Parts: sequence; C-alpha cells; structure tokens
Amino acid sequence: MTQNSKYAGNVVMLRGACLWILMALLLAWSLVGLYNDIEILKAIFPGSPRRVLQAHLDFLIMSALILGFYAVKVFLPWHVRYAMVIGAFTNSSLFLLYALFPVLDPLHATFNPVGTGPEIFSIYLYASLLTTSYGFGKAAVLIFQSTLKSD
Repeated sequence: MTQNSKYAGNVVMLRGACLWILMALLLAWSLVGLYNDIEILKAIFPGSPRRVLQAHLDFLIMSALILGFYAVKVFLPWHVRYAMVIGAFTNSSLFLLYALFPVLDPLHATFNPVGTGPEIFSIYLYASLLTTSYGFGKAAVLIFQSTLKSD
C-alpha cells in the first residue's frame, strides 16, 4: 500500500470541508443581503441575523478543523470520518435553524419550546452534539496515539 492510498479513504473529509466552505460562502452573501434589507432574505431568515453569522463562522471553523485533521495524514476509520463530516454540518446548522425558525431559538422573543417541532429539534441538537463529539474526539485520540508510536 502506498503512502497516498493509505489515506485515500479520508477523501470524504476533503469533500465535506469543501461543501461546508461553500455553505459558509452562501451564508456570507445572505448576511450581506440581510444587512442591506433585502426583503426576500429577511423573509427566509426571520430570526436574528446574528444566528446566520454564527452559522457562517461555525461552517468555516468546522471546515478548518476537518482540513487540519486531514492534513495530519493519520488514517481514521470510516465511522470517525463520517461522524466528523456529518457532525460538522449538523452542529453548524443548529444556528441556521435558529435563524430560519426563531421559535426554536431560546434567545429570541418568539421562543416557544412546546410542541412537536421543538421536540424534534431537541433530538436533532443532541444527536448532532453526540455525533460531532464522537467524530472529533475519536480523531483526536487516534492522532494523539499515533504520536506515541515509535518509528
């Protein structure tokens, strides 16, 4: 097995990071529109524009983390790679959902935690936190372990 083929499975991390960077760019343009009072964007994002900014920044941070883990060139099992990529999206999307549906946002005046929607959101939130924590936590442990092995 060549050096490059050993890490070829990590390509899902590159794909995910690229998609989340594109999402961050879309959100950046959405912010420009929101701050310039473009009505359609205000209708799409009735919540706080700060939540759109948080989503934008979180997509960028998660992409940077994924690219950093990829750059280390330590093989990661498929379930760790997918947990990182999926968790990076779901974690960042939590802020986006707050902007789209302010009734879910505990910092918004219209917050209402009662009903099926908020219950589903709560499940999504905790599933996201678990997935993200597992992916990035397990990757960190595996990379740390790789530094303890003698050459």
